[in-house]
Amino acid sequence: MIGPEHLKRLQSNLLALGGRRLAALAIVGLTVAGAVGAGGYLLSRPELETVYGGLDARDVSRIGAALGEAGIPFDVNAEGSKVLVRRGQTARARMLLAEKGLPSSANAGYELFDRIGSIGLTSFMQEITRVRALEGEIARTIQGVKGVKAARVHIVLPDAGSFRRNRQAPSASVVIRTEAAGHFAPAQAIRHLVSAAVPELTVEQVTVLSTDGTILATAGDSESAAPARLVELEKAISKELQERARKTLSPYLGLDNFEISVAARLNTDKRQVNETAFDPDSRVERSVRIVKESGSSQNRDSRAPVGVEQNLPAEQPSGASGEVSARSNERREELTNFELSSKTTSTVSEGYRVEALTVAVLINRKRLQSALGEGADAGAVDASLKEIERLVGSAVGLVAERGDRITVAAVDFFADGEPMEPVAPSIGELLLSQSGSIVNALAVLAATVLLVWFGLRPALRAVLEPPGAAAGASGGALDAGSATLSGAVELQDEAEPNLIADVRSRLGRTPQKRLEQMVELDEEQASAILKQWMREARRA
Repeated sequence: MIGPEHLKRLQSNLLALGGRRLAALAIVGLTVAGAVGAGGYLLSRPELETVYGGLDARDVSRIGAALGEAGIPFDVNAEGSKVLVRRGQTARARMLLAEKGLPSSANAGYELFDRIGSIGLTSFMQEITRVRALEGEIARTIQGVKGVKAARVHIVLPDAGSFRRNRQAPSASVVIRTEAAGHFAPAQAIRHLVSAAVPELTVEQVTVLSTDGTILATAGDSESAAPARLVELEKAISKELQERARKTLSPYLGLDNFEISVAARLNTDKRQVNETAFDPDSRVERSVRIVKESGSSQNRDSRAPVGVEQNLPAEQPSGASGEVSARSNERREELTNFELSSKTTSTVSEGYRVEALTVAVLINRKRLQSALGEGADAGAVDASLKEIERLVGSAVGLVAERGDRITVAAVDFFADGEPMEPVAPSIGELLLSQSGSIVNALAVLAATVLLVWFGLRPALRAVLEPPGAAAGASGGALDAGSATLSGAVELQDEAEPNLIADVRSRLGRTPQKRLEQMVELDEEQASAILKQWMREARRA
């Protein structure tokens, strides 16, 4: 217990040290306190996590202001491009910054025109500003697409020349950073978005890349992009069929008492069908041709017959004689042309066709038995599974002739389908996760102990040491006996058995009593000490 006399003794000891020793003691104390504080600050700093990286100075200042207003401690790396917060506060910081729209995109949009003046602006600067604004607006829109975290757009618009024979077509390239690597789904949508936003830009002139250098979509990549589109389409169809089956079984079994998986195999081959059909019953006369021919002919032979009368000169033959033939003919030809009605059908299909469906359904056995009742046998369970199979088949549109398959099984779900409780980490995992903090704490404790032991303890000992002992130690006049007696007196002062004994002992622990005891112990040594004090007083 520290009493008034202890304070007086401390004050007298401090005054007896002199100005130099007091200054040295103050320097030692400040050094120890500064070293302990600096070590504690550097070694006990909390572990930090990166909230956002790759930021510019404006975003860092805005994020710092927002975190400071919310009372979240933060730090910035040496380069000034990352913002760090304590472990466990990353999610809260990101939600707060997302609410405030930070970090803002580096792509500036049409607000660029608000920052420039209209006086002294050349046509080249106006065109560059327009292109930059268009790129920024398109990049902002692309960042709003699901699965895209960041985007940057480069647009090349050709110069409109008056005397050019061939005009260069505009082109564009887009670099995106997606949440999952190899995410091809938004590539085609981005191409159509950019082509529709830029005048005279076609989809074939837009190239989409990822930040890891993968070409997601480019001109002429129909062959390479077909498998990716097929996979995405199969995923979409399978998810849609799963939702249909889930809506069907939810009122019957509950949300947590069944699991369903649908695998769809599609065919996206392009098909073209040409069909021509003739109807023989629907005849129409197109033309009629009738040809008629009639004629007659007569042949007559007027030569005289050979005989005696022909040799008689006086008389001519009385009449002609010979063969006479007559012939007549008539022909009629009729030709009728009929037109048959025909129908030509040309079908071009560029969609998809479901080739096969595979459905797997797992039912919680306990839930199914509770729905059927306690006395339900295996036959009732099988009948219920058959009913569930028919319901799911109708919901997803199964066709047996196409080769579709469905499997329904009743199994015991883990923990009856309830959400699993989080597994408590083991002691080893906790120690491993907190190893950094433990090492920092031990280092701070060790540094503090060393500084106190080797710095503060000797200084306090020098302060609390009696003036006579200090003078004797400096001058060499105090021997071991007086030191032992002084130590015994100090131990006697520190040992306080009880309050009554302490009150009685105070009467004999005055400085005069101590001096008397020292004189009685060794008169010569006491006189030497007094002479030494007198000499120091004369010098002072």
